[in-house]
Amino acid sequence: MTKRLSEEAERGFLEVLGRHEQLISKVIRIYAFDSEDRKDLFQEIVYQLWRSYGSFKGEARMSTWLYRVALNTAITSLRRGKKLSEHTELDDQFITTSGSLETLYNSEQTRQLYSAIRTLGEVDRALVMLYLEDLSYKEIAEVLGLTEDNVGVKLNRIKKKLRVLIGAS
Repeated sequence: MTKRLSEEAERGFLEVLGRHEQLISKVIRIYAFDSEDRKDLFQEIVYQLWRSYGSFKGEARMSTWLYRVALNTAITSLRRGKKLSEHTELDDQFITTSGSLETLYNSEQTRQLYSAIRTLGEVDRALVMLYLEDLSYKEIAEVLGLTEDNVGVKLNRIKKKLRVLIGAS
């Protein structure tokens, strides 16, 4: 059972959610491929963030905590067998209120990259997304529970695989 947060905590939660909307949208875009799946995953991520918001201790940066919750929720949804379509095309509509994301995903090169990323395993997708967000190896390791060395090795392997996939398109 979820405990009720104070009005002040609710306002704080909504503010955090608004500040990090693009972060959540990017996680959703990597793990859910059609509009209905994105909406479902968005709701599940927001619910999980809400459930755990009161227990956030501030030991990590807020964005690190958000990534961790969002990625774990997305990966858990996939592993539980929740229906998430395996379309390789990007829909034109995204769960976001900011127009800048739509502009970003209009280029053919970016569409190819995201199509290639979707062929990767769950954790590898998360690694790439965090890397594309310019997180340091240390920050990526914190979010995913890996060592910094492991992050570097995995990223090098993933980059090679993506070059092959995009080159083959």
